[in-house]
Amino acid sequence: MKDYKTYVDIKAEPEDVFTALTNPFTIELWSGEPAEMSLEEGSEFMLWGGDITGKNIEIVFNEKIVQQWYFEDDTAETPPSIVTMKIWPKKGFTSVELKHTNIPDEAWENIVDGWNNAYLGALKALLEI
Repeated sequence: MKDYKTYVDIKAEPEDVFTALTNPFTIELWSGEPAEMSLEEGSEFMLWGGDITGKNIEIVFNEKIVQQWYFEDDTAETPPSIVTMKIWPKKGFTSVELKHTNIPDEAWENIVDGWNNAYLGALKALLEI
């Protein structure tokens, strides 16, 4: 199991970044894939047509999203894989701090590439048009 942490600055308001991360219609715009998402804590979500699934643990409007991501090899003994995205305004843009813990070793490279390109990279590209 490995952890990953990164930061990205996006030329957009915090509210727009938060909406882009939590609204299924907007997620589909930047991901190009079907998405199911709710702002209700405890609700399950599905991104990329089911390639990413999990549960929303904590939602703080325009500030923080905490999710548990499910992996095929999860067992009762496996520590949960937790994604925390913190959003805060910076001068002229919004900063997103991403921390993803307990990534299975065999998924680490794909997850890191996905975060940098397909997820945060695509989100930044959409919001900075």
